[in-house]
Amino acid sequence: MNKLMKRLLVVLRRIAIAGLVALLFWTLIFMIFEEKFIYFPYEYPRGIYEDARFVPNLRDCWITAEDGVKIHAWFALADSAIATLVIAHGNAGNISHRIPIIRELQRRGFNVLMYDYRGYGRSEGSPDEEGVYKDGRAAFDFALTVPEVDRTRIILWGTSLGGAVAVDVAQHRQVAGLILESTFSSARDVARTLYPFLPVFLVLRTSFNSIEKIQKVKAPILSIHGNQDSIIPIGLGRKLFRAANEPKEFYEIPHADHNDTFLIGGDRYYDTITRFVRGIVSLAPKR
Repeated sequence: MNKLMKRLLVVLRRIAIAGLVALLFWTLIFMIFEEKFIYFPYEYPRGIYEDARFVPNLRDCWITAEDGVKIHAWFALADSAIATLVIAHGNAGNISHRIPIIRELQRRGFNVLMYDYRGYGRSEGSPDEEGVYKDGRAAFDFALTVPEVDRTRIILWGTSLGGAVAVDVAQHRQVAGLILESTFSSARDVARTLYPFLPVFLVLRTSFNSIEKIQKVKAPILSIHGNQDSIIPIGLGRKLFRAANEPKEFYEIPHADHNDTFLIGGDRYYDTITRFVRGIVSLAPKR
């Protein structure tokens, strides 16, 4: 019996050591290739750029960030625009994958400026946390220079990773409003969710600490989240929302996952956004 117990203890010890080695190995891999686990850019010509022909009055824009990196954007002009939406997309693909959203928002009366982060689409450089923040600030500042844009009616909109970018910009710039879609409280919270068996959150260099920054944002906020989000659980969206200042509104979309909020939400999705923006701009005289 004692021999059996000793053999069992030896096996258990070996399993524990193997598990620890595997844990350390994958944590080390994440540390070395952290950006590869966060950013999934599609560089031009990958994408569906040919569909840009379906968006009337679409302009190619080249924007220079404060560190000299040139990023690519599209500006879609609407007739008698309600406001201008400056949109930071998620961590995968590029702006060509968001053409249906651009077109629908334009059709509903919004100017849309959507940009690609460095390393995405036709933009220069490679993405990292500080870099995408610089891209976000540069895009907002560029919108201020467009003749057709009312400077008092610029709304920042960030989806998923773009939410962290939009929050960062909103704490540095005077914005009329902020829309946050399928986004999160911090990179550490996301790491705990996506890698529950790895101590990734302890070694993560990227912070995307939106929960701290959002407390400095004074603009009205609309938060949108699908209650079946399998990438960023709705709980992380609600956590960020609770930390935000009033006025704020949370729009939960039943049965929506991470990338289909606009599809599942349908007209109500766009109507909620339009109502939110109209509520903001009605308080400010048009320039």
